[in-house]
Amino acid sequence: MSKTKWRSLDGIVLLNKPIGLSSNQALQRVRRLYRAAKAGHTGALDPLATGMLPLCLGEATKFSQFLLDADKRYLTCIRLGQRTTTGDREGDILTEEVVPDLTEEELESVLNRFRGDIEQIPPMYSALKHEGKPLYEYARKGIVIERKRRQVTISNITLVSRTANTLTLDIQCSKGTYIRTIGEDIGEALGCGAHLHSLHRISTAGYSPEGMLTLEEFEALAEQGEEILDTKLMTMDTAVEHLDRVELSSQHTREMLFGRTVSHADLSVPTDEGVLFRMYDQATQRFLGLGVLKGSVIKPHRLVNTSELTNF
Repeated sequence: MSKTKWRSLDGIVLLNKPIGLSSNQALQRVRRLYRAAKAGHTGALDPLATGMLPLCLGEATKFSQFLLDADKRYLTCIRLGQRTTTGDREGDILTEEVVPDLTEEELESVLNRFRGDIEQIPPMYSALKHEGKPLYEYARKGIVIERKRRQVTISNITLVSRTANTLTLDIQCSKGTYIRTIGEDIGEALGCGAHLHSLHRISTAGYSPEGMLTLEEFEALAEQGEEILDTKLMTMDTAVEHLDRVELSSQHTREMLFGRTVSHADLSVPTDEGVLFRMYDQATQRFLGLGVLKGSVIKPHRLVNTSELTNF
């Protein structure tokens, strides 16, 4: 078997993660198709979950934290009347109760409790670490670890559809939100218990769901050649498009790429000290990385690989 010749390439692709694969398994599948020397995902989805998983290749991994910290949007189906050991359909049923016959107004009143800033206790079946190990490893051994409440923001919850024992919800939320916990808490608020039946991430960081590709679609493109596959790479600065853009002169670009500070005189930069912004070379329009204002100077915060750029 021939050894893989890894490529140095930079960019972001949007994977529509299939059910049954961990985020890392899905990442490695796409990484091998691109032969990317370096790659990382931007926030794990459970094997049960599907949907948008941005994958950062090469230098784009330097900006993956911004996608981890971004707001998310999910479509989820909650099964009412059953509590399970894991809080989702893969667990054993603990209790079964009759689902109350709720009016639209009563249901909306309950959902409204979960809009805005709320507190959650992270579930035991999660990747949250305790003493270096994910909580789900303790949970599988029947060990319960005390977890601290955390505040998250639910921008909106919209009821998409309902049946006698299910609710399908469109949820927009901040980073760190556990949709599984929302499902269980809604079940408790309704007095019948609930668990997560399905979860699909619609978008993250404002990326359009129309840009997602399935593994099968990536594989089909790879069969046509890497030039075709590479057309699906988005530029790495899309991860930080929410930050202000600043263009540097050629001289300032050289200084910045050598790790030096430059004066912000004659530059249109954010006036608040400590605020990050995107930097571009004015002549070539190349993305250089992120800068930050410190006093009267701009300091490099996170730069892209400068090996080729320092020669122009």
